[in-house]
Amino acid sequence: MQVVVIGAGVGGLGAAMTLSRAGHEVTMVERDATPLPPDAAGAFDWDRRGAPQVRHSHAFLARLRNLLRDRYPDVLAALHDAGATEMDFIAMLPEGMDRTPMPGDEDLVALCCRRTTFEWVLRRLVTGSHGVTLIDGHAVASLIGQPATQDAPATVRGVELDDGRRLEADLVVAAGGRRHDLVALLAPLGVELEERTEDTGIIYYSRFFELNDGAAYPEQLGPIGGDLGYLKYGVFPGDNRTFSITFATLTGDDDLRARLLDPELFIRCAAAVPATVPHVDGRATPITAVNVMARLLNRSRRFTGSDGTPLLTGFSAVGDAHTCTNPLYGRGCSLAIVQADLLAQSIAEHPDDPLARARRYEELSETEVRPWYRAAVTQDRHNREAAAPVAGEPVEEDPMRAIMRDGLLPAMRVDPIVLRAFLRMLNLLDPPDALLADFDVIGRVMNVYQDRDNRPPEPDLGPGRDAMLALLSA
Repeated sequence: MQVVVIGAGVGGLGAAMTLSRAGHEVTMVERDATPLPPDAAGAFDWDRRGAPQVRHSHAFLARLRNLLRDRYPDVLAALHDAGATEMDFIAMLPEGMDRTPMPGDEDLVALCCRRTTFEWVLRRLVTGSHGVTLIDGHAVASLIGQPATQDAPATVRGVELDDGRRLEADLVVAAGGRRHDLVALLAPLGVELEERTEDTGIIYYSRFFELNDGAAYPEQLGPIGGDLGYLKYGVFPGDNRTFSITFATLTGDDDLRARLLDPELFIRCAAAVPATVPHVDGRATPITAVNVMARLLNRSRRFTGSDGTPLLTGFSAVGDAHTCTNPLYGRGCSLAIVQADLLAQSIAEHPDDPLARARRYEELSETEVRPWYRAAVTQDRHNREAAAPVAGEPVEEDPMRAIMRDGLLPAMRVDPIVLRAFLRMLNLLDPPDALLADFDVIGRVMNVYQDRDNRPPEPDLGPGRDAMLALLSA
């Protein structure tokens, strides 16, 4: 099969990897002229204008790591060789928690890596593979195809580039990321996608650091992340002795936004939050300015009608071009590679039937990808409601949010069953509703919740907004 992939970011590289290894001929078309850097260090300065998020924090969750381990072990080995490390969540269980091994513990391992390193390794392996060609510095101007008729959906048979070249293909894969205008691309074929978009309500700010000679990472028990209501924070270990700190503010919080853009005040903010202060205690040196990312959204596109019939054949989308979720939750790269693998699976199941193949791919995406869009939308709404009191708006306490705060979070610090259930959901190993559907886990959480009045106060996660603004204004 001849395949054209639009975009050579993580989603496009994932599609090229899975499809070329299944025996298909793949041509990637990348708008940016992006010669491959010589090494992972050079990749951090890669000019990736079409992917402005590359120098922000990224998570490479356990489901992605396990997929590479089981299906593409050479890729995982190459990532390790390039300096990526692994985060074994079971080895990081809180002190005093029962560490008796349980089935599935071997799967609770994520990758620690910068996005640029991950993309560099993938690009090097994919473009060095037989049957893969990269055309960079050119964009896809239009699709070659036939509009829908009463008897058949629209059909795509290739692409035309901005220099007039025409590439015939049995399948075109859109992997241009969250900013790829598929609506305009598909309009000449009369295809109208159902598209749902919801703003995340946040802006986030990232800064990368490198450990000084002789320094080590602070001791870490589990992922570092938290929510002060007005400010969310996270620390992301990277490859080759690097890490990043990310803060997220409400979209309308101009006062805090202006301060966090200042590199010195960014450090001062990190020094005021107990979870991040060990990372800015002098053990590391900043290696970037403060990178800001706005216009963050959740978006879902449907490529089938209400009865599940594909709107077009010979065309599929992967990653953010198909389903985009709030990057704060760190699922984008993992879901993109998972979805690329689902595309290869649908082709293997229906090699000679484009309509059945398209239907199967969307069925798999509906089961494995779209639930995370719905989960992100729900979580973002809860976050906005929780932040309302910070903004001075009256809000009625949500019972479910209270149970999460006073039941789930404390239970995760003492109960290995609850913590494992949460970690499996966090790492895409179980569906987003699996935790709430497990009666044993819910019972354990409710036991902790009902004892909330007998517990000491929760640890202080950081200063309130007024105190933080005063600190950053001094």
